[in-house]
Amino acid sequence: MTANNFTTILNHLFPWRRARLNRKFKDHLFRFLFREKSELLSLYNAVNGTNYMDPNALTIMTLEDVIYLGMKNDVSFLIDGRLSLYEHQSSICPNMPLRGLFYFSQMLQGYVDQNNLNIYSSTKVSLPLPLYVVFYNGTGNCPERTELLLSDLFEKGKREDAALECRAVVLNINEGYNREIMKKCRTLADYSAFIQQIREYQKAGFDTPQAVALAIDYCIEHDILADVLRKNRGEVTDMILTVYNEKLHNKTLREEGRAEGLSEGRKKERRKINDLISRLLEDGRMDDLKRSLKDNTFQEALLKEYGLDTDEPNSDDLFL
Repeated sequence: MTANNFTTILNHLFPWRRARLNRKFKDHLFRFLFREKSELLSLYNAVNGTNYMDPNALTIMTLEDVIYLGMKNDVSFLIDGRLSLYEHQSSICPNMPLRGLFYFSQMLQGYVDQNNLNIYSSTKVSLPLPLYVVFYNGTGNCPERTELLLSDLFEKGKREDAALECRAVVLNINEGYNREIMKKCRTLADYSAFIQQIREYQKAGFDTPQAVALAIDYCIEHDILADVLRKNRGEVTDMILTVYNEKLHNKTLREEGRAEGLSEGRKKERRKINDLISRLLEDGRMDDLKRSLKDNTFQEALLKEYGLDTDEPNSDDLFL
């Protein structure tokens, strides 16, 4: 199989590979999924254990990578007096409370201005309760729920003496974590499953664009974010490729490879799998390709079927 033929097959199977990057869609997939008030309200209810039903009771203001929730009634008062700040993170960052402090400072200043509050009067002003939640979906070792405090960043002195504090609650939203929240918010659970599916295809040897394309197909077939992925396939592809840092991922794999050392036998085994992927793509056997990634016995049968179960080298080394 020549490189030109392989490219033709990929362009047929994954037409978005030929499209130019859509520069209008710069937001991450997480924010894209929760751009609608109804979805955002569902997430809010799941995190806080509330049961608000009216999406129009929610006012959204975007501040870079932050989602601001102002819960209000018909006369613009806060329903529960809460100001929630949500962020999505793919890496563990102990400095989130400092970022939260900056964000809340700006938002509260805007709140004071919008509500004509006089902070210089002798009357106490009334402010919404700030709540800060970070949704983590990286691959690092992160507990299901943890708290980060601004005071932990101060070099000296006792925490209780600090004039400032900001608390960030970090929720691990990888598949298998925070099940109760996932049950209450289907979109969050589907998002987690989608990201996990991409990782599974990458572990199987696919590069990131192919892993995303296969994950989209899988999720549509299994009713995971199906409507969103059908209607917005190109946009979602661009977003998730931005979120999933391929360079960082490949760097990690290279470092792990150097640390562990790839034996010659493992290299030969990888070549076999690459050859099998090439053959299955060429024959249009997508269902068998997907099954082979999860069923080792079936994969061995396919290797034998294509005569790839020997140690003879093959020139079509596509992914190494």
